[in-house]
Amino acid sequence: MPVSLERATEEHTGPRAHQVHERDGGRIKLKRFCELEDAQVPYAEIAKGYDTPDGRTAVVTEEDLKELPLPSKKVVDVLAFVDADSIDPLRLGTPYYVTPAAKTPNKPYVLLRDAMRESGRIAVTKVTLSTRESLAVLRVVGDLIVLQTALWPDEIRSPEGLAPPSDVTVHRQELAMARSLMTSMSRGFDLEALHDDYAAAMRALVDARLKGETPPRAQVRQPAGPVQDLMAALSASVEDAQRGRGDAEPGKPARKVTAKRARHAS
Repeated sequence: MPVSLERATEEHTGPRAHQVHERDGGRIKLKRFCELEDAQVPYAEIAKGYDTPDGRTAVVTEEDLKELPLPSKKVVDVLAFVDADSIDPLRLGTPYYVTPAAKTPNKPYVLLRDAMRESGRIAVTKVTLSTRESLAVLRVVGDLIVLQTALWPDEIRSPEGLAPPSDVTVHRQELAMARSLMTSMSRGFDLEALHDDYAAAMRALVDARLKGETPPRAQVRQPAGPVQDLMAALSASVEDAQRGRGDAEPGKPARKVTAKRARHAS
């Protein structure tokens, strides 16, 4: 089934920066030198070098990489269909919209999409993007099939030794209070209303520098100390969350609660 892949996401980092001399703003240029010839090398003559344990270097060109004998090159190779919840989200990476290629029948695409949707299954695949083979999954999002890259099994690090000790006891009342806090914090939450504070702050910083003004500075936050009374901290967080969501009692001023405080409290 001929298809096309289109990036489904576009990351933003705020204004793009380049290196300059702090004293006068002069642009810093990096030049590529060959250590054997002590001469600058044009980009077209640069290849990749892979070192071996015995000190030798294998020189690999872009043409070599393009001609790697990979079965998944220019093909989304479906290996199996599995239950959607059997793939840990920890594995998932960059998403791509999968669309029918130009001048090809749409029925095979629609058949695959509808079959996956009705079965609740996703496809495990292999695909080569650029010059690297990647594990990926196909899943249905709305009326489209989405391909999302995934990490290979040996790329997931073991979590052994990272979890809290198993002898920590959480009481029923504490769980009930924690669930109440989760409910209070989530009421009226709108994911689509969130924005990137870093990008906005970077734009404000750049604008201030261009105008010769003093850039805005962050307010110093004091880190929360260790929780001495967990129930009291949870109760206070619930009250703050309710006020922050506009649930404060009449006559009492509403107060904003941050996610940072809630995390410390819980």
